[in-house]
Amino acid sequence: MPRCWALAPHLPLDDLDYRYRPRRDPVERMHWQMLWLVGQGHHGPAVARMVGYSEDGVRTIVHRYTADGADGVRDRRQANPGQRPLLTPALREALAQALAADPPDGGLWTSPKVAAWMAAQLGHPVSKQRGWAALRSLGFTLHRPRTHAATTDPDAQEAFKKGGSERRWMR
Repeated sequence: MPRCWALAPHLPLDDLDYRYRPRRDPVERMHWQMLWLVGQGHHGPAVARMVGYSEDGVRTIVHRYTADGADGVRDRRQANPGQRPLLTPALREALAQALAADPPDGGLWTSPKVAAWMAAQLGHPVSKQRGWAALRSLGFTLHRPRTHAATTDPDAQEAFKKGGSERRWMR
């Protein structure tokens, strides 16, 4: 049988219950609920099943509470600055200048072409999705018209455009 995790005596069990129930933030509420359940003597795997977290996730929250007290329970995602941008401001400016001219092979700038340009500047492969994101972040949009079906009847298309007798309205 798995052994129970011990909580540091930062707060009594009643205070854990009091902090868990009125919380509006769902992440912090779940963290306090985990601690309350562990404090009641439930085993780690059982708590993980009850709250829908992994056992490692519950263990992490218990360890953070043990180390930092009530401050360790808060949701830390808001303080996470995220990954730094792939392009520095200087490279963004260089890309904007490159996009002002024609691409090396002619035609229009596409996400694979921008990704190839970025890969050459950065020295490592860049996916075409990152090229598209760079284009969009600089304000570029699609400039290709939608393709037309190759099997359509040109006479029927012209009649429809002109509003001729071929066009029928539903009542």
